[in-house]
Amino acid sequence: MIVVTTFEEKKREKQLTYERKLLRELSMVELKKSVLLHFAAARKSLNPWLDEGVEEACFDVAIEAFLTGGEFSRFTVHGETMEMAKRRCRSEIKHFTDTLYHFWLYWDYGKETIRDESIYFSCEHFVDSWWKEGYIKGERRHKLRLH
Repeated sequence: MIVVTTFEEKKREKQLTYERKLLRELSMVELKKSVLLHFAAARKSLNPWLDEGVEEACFDVAIEAFLTGGEFSRFTVHGETMEMAKRRCRSEIKHFTDTLYHFWLYWDYGKETIRDESIYFSCEHFVDSWWKEGYIKGERRHKLRLH
């Protein structure tokens, strides 16, 4: 009996395996501290029961940015710098930033307690820091040939 697999299935399986390995290096404690650090002022204006939902959204975006940074770190092997890789995935980073920003605006809808520019810059810095963290971890994995 012959089992037929497609190239797409193999590629997806390899990507999932790499992402699982990379996620082992992600600390939830660091993630919580990062959310507190970046969004301390904005979180004070929210109701306590909304806090958990906003925190989970921040976690989701941070994990996606971390994995994207790890994925783009493979170009280090070909001689690209972090800034070159970052320019290459500019649209993904902007998408993560916009997603997180719109989520914050959704939770603040009607109250207008958070200022638009300050929360956008916080979202931008948050996504950028987690992208860089993923890039550094992925780059290290490639240099040590753990990929």
